[in-house]
Order: sequence, then C-alpha cells, then structure tokens
Amino acid sequence: MDRTVGEVMHVGVLTCRRETPIQDVARQMSEQDVSALVVVDDEGYMVGLVSRTDLVNARLYEQYWKHWRGLTAGHIMITDVVSVTPQDTLQHASRLMMERRIHRVIVVEPGEKGLRPIGVLSVTDVVRDIANE
Repeated sequence: MDRTVGEVMHVGVLTCRRETPIQDVARQMSEQDVSALVVVDDEGYMVGLVSRTDLVNARLYEQYWKHWRGLTAGHIMITDVVSVTPQDTLQHASRLMMERRIHRVIVVEPGEKGLRPIGVLSVTDVVRDIANE
C-alpha cells in the first residue's frame, strides 16, 4: 500500500452544476454508469457531490420537499466532500474511506479559488489494485 493515489485512480470526473435538475443528474449517472457526480461552479472548482444514495434519499423523503421535481443538484448535494491529492498514499486514502464509511474519494488539485477535481478513487479501484499485486 505504498503506492500513490495517482497510480490507481480513475482520471477525469463527471460533473454537473448546482442548478442541474435532479432528473438530469439521475439520467447522467444512469447513462454513464457512475455512482456520483461532482458538483462544480462556473470555473470548474468543486462545490459538492451528489451520489446515487442522495438521489434515492431525496425521492424517499419527497414528502418533506414541496416540489421534489423542482429540486436541483444544489438542493441535495453534500458539501463535506472527502478529497485527496494524487500524491497521497493509497493507504491514507483507504483509511479515509474506511473511517468515513464511504465508497469513493475525489482526487483534487488545489487551485487559486478552491479544489479542482481531476479524478476519483473508489473502493473498487483499491480492490482491483490488490488483485493485481
């Protein structure tokens, strides 16, 4: 586990904007077969994350939302996104995922105005790396 995140991660991320309707978020996840989209601002900096679980929860608790069909990514996204850099160790990233009980971390590079998402490291990626040792 002395490898770096950059050696194992998926390069590139699928994104949406805060104002993206959740039906469009769900459609993109389904068509691209991904479990989350990074929410970015106009300059490409990360502002949140929407997962399949967030979508299901929004639908499950639609009784609490007056206009469920009018919800956007900004309404249901989480803003406490766990991130790592490509230089972080795989061990560090794996520990974060286990401690936080999450399936992925977003790989970022610091920019002038925030964090710019450049990739994703998932539990599946870590398992694949173990299998290839």
